[in-house]
Amino acid sequence: MERPSAHTKGTPTGKPTGPLKPGEYWWAPVVSPTGPVVVLVSVPLQVMHVYRNGVLVGRSSVSTGAPGHGTPAGVFTILEKKQSHRSKKYNNAPMPNMQRLTWSGIAMHSGPLPGYPASHGCIRLPYDFSTLLFSLTEKGGTVVIGNDKTPQPHFAANPGILLAPTDLSPDMLKTLEEGAYDWRPERSPEGPITILVSGADKAMYVYRNGNPIGRAAIRIEGEEPLGGHVFSMLDGETEKWSLLAPFRKARNWMTVADQGNAKRSSFEDLAKRVSFNPEFATKLYDLLTPGATIIVTDEAAVRKAARDFTIMSNEVATAGQ
Repeated sequence: MERPSAHTKGTPTGKPTGPLKPGEYWWAPVVSPTGPVVVLVSVPLQVMHVYRNGVLVGRSSVSTGAPGHGTPAGVFTILEKKQSHRSKKYNNAPMPNMQRLTWSGIAMHSGPLPGYPASHGCIRLPYDFSTLLFSLTEKGGTVVIGNDKTPQPHFAANPGILLAPTDLSPDMLKTLEEGAYDWRPERSPEGPITILVSGADKAMYVYRNGNPIGRAAIRIEGEEPLGGHVFSMLDGETEKWSLLAPFRKARNWMTVADQGNAKRSSFEDLAKRVSFNPEFATKLYDLLTPGATIIVTDEAAVRKAARDFTIMSNEVATAGQ
């Protein structure tokens, strides 16, 4: 596959930190050879960071959506991967190493990098970096896009989201009594797990491969809001016991994003405040695999107005589920 002449080839740099010029990138997957991959995109900084098992393995300059064609902020899953792809919307334009985030036209791919937002909403990458990233990610992987605002997390515009309001039937939205749960994993036998914890609904919603497979009533200790957070599960277990699932070892969780509270919250902080049916917790625990995503919000699962959120910083948390 040849690089289109208009696309930025890319220039490797040996610096894992500091500013990047248009087209520059850093790539060192050897520092974390295995584990789930999480991609973070900062619209204001025009930079992408790539983590594997919670460790930074790559970063690159990018070009996101131009004014009027802004790249949506949210939590996405990689829906499709095609090394050789041409746009059906924009004059058959070549999009090498395309990784689709929505079916409505948002993707990551190689393209020109002028040093500012210039795309129709996609995330353009240096050609060389797009090839490296394509080789590292898998379909179903998590991509978080943040802008310069700081309200609650929400899910990206339908479709291509991890949790879509249109997927929630009236039956799935009925109020659950304390301790009650609904568990139907047969609805979606395989795929990545995504969990939404809603303070407004006092409920947890579980999706696998984008399909609802369960929900449970939750109890929240204290009056303080939960805040907005995104966690990603890493490889391995710890020596501690889970705070949520009886007789199970705690997992490792990376804090991917939060809403910028004065006090940062870890997954352990969440697990100490939120409780739910232990039988449901055990069923959910046994289904989780590295790369599973938890999104926490004080908003209801279904609401009219979508809001943006900011990617803050990253840390590894050990505890809980």
